Amino acid sequence: MNLASKRGFQWAMLAPVTLFLIGVTVFPFIFTVTNSFTDYYYLATEAKQFIGFSNYTKIIQDEQFLQAVWNTIKFMILAVSIETALGLGIAVLIESIKRGQKVLRITMLIPSLLPPVTVALIWQMMLSNHNGIVNHLLHWFGVGPFNFLMDINIAFNAILFIDIWQWTPFAFLLLYAGLQSVPQSQFEAAKVDGAGKLSIFVHITLPNIIPTLFMVILLRTIDTFRLFDKVNILTGGGPANSTTTITQYIYKQGVYNLQIGYGAAASVIMVMLVPVFSVFYIKRSMGGTS
Repeated sequence: MNLASKRGFQWAMLAPVTLFLIGVTVFPFIFTVTNSFTDYYYLATEAKQFIGFSNYTKIIQDEQFLQAVWNTIKFMILAVSIETALGLGIAVLIESIKRGQKVLRITMLIPSLLPPVTVALIWQMMLSNHNGIVNHLLHWFGVGPFNFLMDINIAFNAILFIDIWQWTPFAFLLLYAGLQSVPQSQFEAAKVDGAGKLSIFVHITLPNIIPTLFMVILLRTIDTFRLFDKVNILTGGGPANSTTTITQYIYKQGVYNLQIGYGAAASVIMVMLVPVFSVFYIKRSMGGTS
């Protein structure tokens, strides 16, 4: 087989996958962007009309959308910060233990292996204000009961806690792997020089795992920005929009209210916001490692 035939064969094998990827990525993106400039309503009897930037203007003036953006950003900052800090602390702790590391690693990873919907349903039962085990335990201490998922002062924090419970093990796994790559010779040299544990962590451990640390922050930032399943199952965005995220807002407008054009515009805005945070992260991380 000559070179031209070999390349032709390779492209022929790649063509089905390439066409499939284009179909599930490029086409939906174009469909969403074009519909965001229309008044497309799913049940409308008339054809959709081009309305320019009217959907975008309406969205940025909608207090519910602005609240959803704030909720999403606040959730992202708190969840990523806490999960990264806890993951790092647990990774350092387990890495320092001489026995039982395998058992602890496996046990730690269980929450992150569960599907988000399963996690949401489990915690929905546990946080029930009638039969939930959490309120039963609090009752023994003379506290509660609390309506964790419908109290405007608690619901957001409850979802935040559940996300931290599920995804801290993910941060732990990556950071634990990063700790394994730190040269042991550096630790030995520091101990010979009489450095303490805190000094070793600050001057040796932390600088060596900074790339892994940045990767954890980036992956969790993107993932928390797309938070939907927990909110949709546990609170539906309530009470009083206190837990509504951008994805939940898009779902309500595009799927529940069938305002396809309006929901598409909200989706485009969300797609534009994600790179903004990603570029900010990349610049900060490159500046921190230079």
